[in-house]
Amino acid sequence: QVQLVESGGGLVRPGESLRLSCSVSGSVFSFEAMEWHRQAPGKQRELVASYPRWGSRRYAAFVEGRFVISRDITKNTVDLQMNSLQPEDTAVYYCLVRLGTSEYWGQGTQVTVSS
Repeated sequence: QVQLVESGGGLVRPGESLRLSCSVSGSVFSFEAMEWHRQAPGKQRELVASYPRWGSRRYAAFVEGRFVISRDITKNTVDLQMNSLQPEDTAVYYCLVRLGTSEYWGQGTQVTVSS
């Protein structure tokens, strides 16, 4: 059974940084991709960054150059370093693992950017 637990969200001011972490448990050694998504109030959930098992990391255009997705094999986490945060980055951030035809989601962590 795959379980994902996000952490690291919070309230920050514009221009500040946050690092989100997704702790992954279960057998995911053959994962297709590990991703971060976000959902702002009244909006659809959208892809933020993807860490595929094969190939290059991908980012949404709106975070390119500001966010970095990484994977820590020793800690079994997938992290999202978020820099230069703006109010429009306010959302619940979710971790996703794609494994075969299955998708596993975390419960989400709130990120609020406000002055």
